Amino acid sequence: MTSDTTPSTPAVTTLDPVDALQATQVVVFALATLADMRDSDTESHMLRVQRYVGALCAQLQKLPAHAEVLTPTYVEMLLTSVPIYDMGTMGIPDRILLKPGRLTADEVAIMRTHTTLGHDALARAEKTLGYVSPLLTIAKEITLCHQEKWDGTGYPKGQWGAQIPLSARIVAVADVYDALISNKVYKDGVSHARAVEIITEGRGAHFDPDVVDAFLQVQEAFAAIAQRHADTDADMQQKIEYMANAIAEVTTL
Repeated sequence: MTSDTTPSTPAVTTLDPVDALQATQVVVFALATLADMRDSDTESHMLRVQRYVGALCAQLQKLPAHAEVLTPTYVEMLLTSVPIYDMGTMGIPDRILLKPGRLTADEVAIMRTHTTLGHDALARAEKTLGYVSPLLTIAKEITLCHQEKWDGTGYPKGQWGAQIPLSARIVAVADVYDALISNKVYKDGVSHARAVEIITEGRGAHFDPDVVDAFLQVQEAFAAIAQRHADTDADMQQKIEYMANAIAEVTTL
């Protein structure tokens, strides 16, 4: 009698949905970290923007016009997607992305493609894997439309008003606020008070009036988030070193 040497089939383990979601969030955050490193930003930047968006959503949920869209499930999906809203910058050359001076018209045109690059990467992945979900829909909205403006002067499509997805209108305010207050290698950020003035001036032009009004209601929460998750000296040093290395590589090509 011969012994059965057929290898046994490994037991199939069912993945805990909660664990799967948390693992996905970690992967998304890790990929976003790589994108932000190229833009001389930090993990703290992503945490800040994510929390700004959460504060705006909580305030906007009080308005009947937005409460129907901003359900707890929708807000959770939006917050999960926030870290990758700028993922398209990974497709922008360092010579443009990290240029400390004013960009030329041609460079601006290339820089603006980061919106379509991010959106199209997600769309291609969806098609390749044959998988569509509401979370990916929101992710595509914010990557493509976070640079659109309420008055139609933004990009890439020149959408205006409610043509711009609500998700992107919310992210736009959070993104600009953090860009204003954050220190860069080549410039210092402005004060919270000045950032509030600039965003208020953009009400009805750059930004959705409802989102600006919500921002004004929670501006103290924004200031607290910015302080709690401020970039450290080590973060700034990392920015300086990355930019110096990237510029050195470009100049030797």
